[in-house]
Amino acid sequence: MTSWQLVRIFAGIFILLSLALGIPGSPIFMNEWWLAFTAFVGVNLLQSGLTKWCLLETIMRKLGAPASN
Repeated sequence: MTSWQLVRIFAGIFILLSLALGIPGSPIFMNEWWLAFTAFVGVNLLQSGLTKWCLLETIMRKLGAPASN
């Protein structure tokens, strides 16, 4: 799996988990402030799309994930 694929998987997991923790109707609801984490992930995805740089992808590459083609 390439580093960019791993970034997308992590982003998807973080978004779904933070929504589950932040939406009052969820069975695992904790606090509405978890929705701020959802926004944080979204802003980071937007930033990486505009600048073509992502901290998580850099970390994944240093951990041995191959670079994207």
